Amino acid sequence: MKRNILIHPDPRLKKVCTSVADMTDELRKLAADMLETMYDAPGIGLAAPQIGVMDRLIVLDCVKEEGETPRPLVMFNPVILSASDETNVYEEGCLSIPEQYGEVTRPEAVNVEWMDRDGNAQRETFDGLWATCVQHEIDHLQGKLFIDYLKPLRRQMITRKMQKLKREMARG
Repeated sequence: MKRNILIHPDPRLKKVCTSVADMTDELRKLAADMLETMYDAPGIGLAAPQIGVMDRLIVLDCVKEEGETPRPLVMFNPVILSASDETNVYEEGCLSIPEQYGEVTRPEAVNVEWMDRDGNAQRETFDGLWATCVQHEIDHLQGKLFIDYLKPLRRQMITRKMQKLKREMARG
């Protein structure tokens, strides 16, 4: 089931999320809903707080090439174990901040550990776009948005645009 994506500014997007203790069918359903919502948006990542759920859960799929096999990843309680000294700069966007982008510098590669849908521990090293995406989504679980990396004036400008968008959406 497709879920509504919260638009910044929303206080839930600035909260730290709670760890998932045990895998349940309800959580598996939430993950499936999040993947459906992400693909529909369309986006390459989505964090639970973006749909108003304060659990440490992210989904991502950075396969964007036509004809390539999708690689949907579901990560419960993801943790970055290590990060490279080398950095990458990507122009990031966010489904909670539609049509706004900004250049963010992050580690080029990260080693991440998480729990999968079956409750099994997983670990993988991501680089390039995958590394940027997983870091962006894990930031959401800490109440941090990509615009928090931008200069204050740019961040304020984007926030004002989002407030205006929300007013327009409320009018319908």
